[in-house]
Formats: sequence, structure tokens, C-alpha cells
Amino acid sequence: MALKTRLSPLNPKHLPEQLRRIRPKRYCMKDPAAAVTDEIIRREIPPGSRVIDLGCGDGRLLQLLRDEMHCSVQGVELDEEEFLAAMRRGLPVIRGDLDEGLQYLPENSFDFAVVSQTLQQLRYPVEILEHILRIANRVLVVVPNFAYWKIRLQVLVFGRAPITEELPYEWHNTPNLHLMSMQDFRELEKERDFEIVKELPIIGEKSVSRAWWANLRARTVLYILQRRSTPNTPQE
Repeated sequence: MALKTRLSPLNPKHLPEQLRRIRPKRYCMKDPAAAVTDEIIRREIPPGSRVIDLGCGDGRLLQLLRDEMHCSVQGVELDEEEFLAAMRRGLPVIRGDLDEGLQYLPENSFDFAVVSQTLQQLRYPVEILEHILRIANRVLVVVPNFAYWKIRLQVLVFGRAPITEELPYEWHNTPNLHLMSMQDFRELEKERDFEIVKELPIIGEKSVSRAWWANLRARTVLYILQRRSTPNTPQE
């Protein structure tokens, strides 16, 4: 006599279609909202600025800033294929590892540094952020928000490391080493010698400066940072 198998409500095959769509297929494509993020960053950079993109990828954003905003641009990229793709766009790019520091760049040599979807991949993100604030007056940081509602729901329903468009890797091959929520980044600001000038949660395809439940609704966040005028004193 064959035993009847009890259907688990947490088995993805037995979930409603709406819930199954929350967890996309493994190995998602690249972030489909990259162009949206680039446009949001572009709006925060005045024409003619000196801009360095740290982890510039194929140079898509730098080309936009150079051609449309008449910015003086510089890229840094570690991946060989992306580095070559940026070179083919005619962009000045250095192939380098950000975890090894930025000692070769002089102080205050840029108006803006862009660190988009890169900070969480660094071994020493806070130390590198301090180096970046040495070479640039302001830093635009874009990071995934680990408190995004789809991530929370995936962990709750499936009990597995979440996969989204912004975090499209398995736990064992992800380049993302340090994941954070909006609350985490705000706490970091209190401890370090930088301040958040502007916080822009990216909800859907828009950046919203004052959003209800932003830590739950934002898939990624853009922070604009600058050095504190008065160094932060650690609390005892």
C-alpha cells in the first residue's frame, strides 16, 4: 500500500502563484533597474563635476556623465571584462582592487565619488569608505536594502538565503560580503566620521526622500555622504 505524502504549505510547488513570484529563479539576470539607478545618481551630480566611479563596471554611468553632463570622469574596476568594456567606451579607467586602498589618488581630487552596488562586496567597507572621503568631497553610495519586504518574506516563507534582482546569487557564490538595512547604515553614521547629507530610498523606479516605511519598501538606497566638520567622539 502506497503511503500518502503530506503536502507542505512551504513547498514552493504548493504555494499560490503570487507567492512563488516573490522568489525568482536562481541566477537572476543583472539588475534590470540599473538604468533607473544611473538616472537617479545623475540628478545628484551637477554638470562639469569631477567624478570617480569606484567599481564602474562597463562604464555605463561614466559615459552618461561625460557625454550629457560634461563631467571630468575616472573609473576604477577590478573585473577584466568590465574593465575592457569601459576602455572601449573611450573612458579613463584604472584596473585595481579597492580593498588594497586608494593611496595612489591625491586628497580632494574629485567632487563626487560613486560607489554603486560595490560597498557591500568589499572586505573592508568602512575603512575603504574613509579612504574615499579623503579623495572626494561627497560620496554617492548605492547599496541593497536587506530589510526589503521581499527579502524578509523569502526568509520567512522559504527559510533560505534570499535571492532578488539586487541580490541575484546563491549564498555560496555571492560577491556580497556585508549586507545591511537602512537602520544599520544610520547606526554606522553615528559611529564614524561621516554624515548622511541625503538618504534616498529607491522604491519601484523612483527615489523618494520622505517615504513611509522606507526600510520595508526600498529595494536599494542611495546615500550622499560627506566628512563631518567635527570628528565624531566615540561613546564610552
